[in-house]
Parts: sequence; structure tokens; C-alpha cells
Amino acid sequence: MRQDALHQDKSGQADRDAVDQIVAQWHVERPDLDPSAKQVTGRIIRLSARFQEVFDAAFQDLGISESDYGVLAPLRRAGAPYELTPTELANQRMITSGGMTAAIDRLARKGMLVRVPNPADRRGSLVRLTAHGRNIVDQAMARHAAAEHELIGGLPASDRERLVELLRMLLRAVDAG
Repeated sequence: MRQDALHQDKSGQADRDAVDQIVAQWHVERPDLDPSAKQVTGRIIRLSARFQEVFDAAFQDLGISESDYGVLAPLRRAGAPYELTPTELANQRMITSGGMTAAIDRLARKGMLVRVPNPADRRGSLVRLTAHGRNIVDQAMARHAAAEHELIGGLPASDRERLVELLRMLLRAVDAG
């Protein structure tokens, strides 16, 4: 079992996880600071890293990474003809235009997308999924959805619903920030 996984004591109560331990250590080492926000942020960061590992493993034999999926998925969600501007893609991925250019180039070399002229802007281009790219992203989405269900499968439905509400509130507050 992972070191940071929850364990149960003899009474069936969940004991401390790695984040609890980190917060406790900061209380000792820096009693002048309030590390309590780490109870939320530390768990989100740890979950994000774990989710990244699971998604990368699910996509490995498709020849893409979770990051690649993050570029292909918005194109697929856009609907036929499965195209967006590079700026729209960058905004959805929250990465720089330089980072998006590198991702587009990498996926174009793999034959998953192409650049086509933008009829609405003669100076610009659109990024379009190829048939191969659509096939890959459709397979990846099925694996992604299955992995997500597996990752949250340990939570009862009522807890998932409450977690969705809380995370939505947190995200809105941070986005408004």
C-alpha cells in the first residue's frame, strides 16, 4: 500500500495520511505560520500527480501522453470539423502559445492533427484533427473515463456529489481570485 494512503486503526477510524503528517511537522518547525490550507491544497496536488500517473499509463500504448490528450480532446469536443485556432487550444489548456506550438508540431508529426488556413483570418491557421487523431482521441477518452471512474470508485455516490459541489465552489473562488 502507498505510504500516503489512508490506513484504519483497530476501531475502524481512518488515521492520518501524509498531508496530516506534513502539516503537523510544519506546526512544530514553524509555529508562527498557519499551514492548515495544506490540508486542501496538499491533497489536491497529491491527487493530481497520482491522476497524471494513471492517465499516462492508460494512454501509453496509444502513443500519447496525458498532455497530448489535453490538446486532442478539445478538438474532438468542438465537433465536426474538429478544429480550433491555436489560441483557443492554448486557452483551453492554459499554456503559452510557444508551448502550444510545440504540442501541435509534435502531434502533427504523429499524424494526429494538421494545420489548415483559417478562412476567417488570412494570417492565421486552424488546427484540425485527422481521422487518425480522432480515432486515437476516441480510444483515449474511453480509457480516460474508465480511469476516472476507477479513481473515484472508493467514494460513495453521496460523497462524490458533495465533493463535486465543494470543488466547484473552490474553483469558482480561485478563478474569480
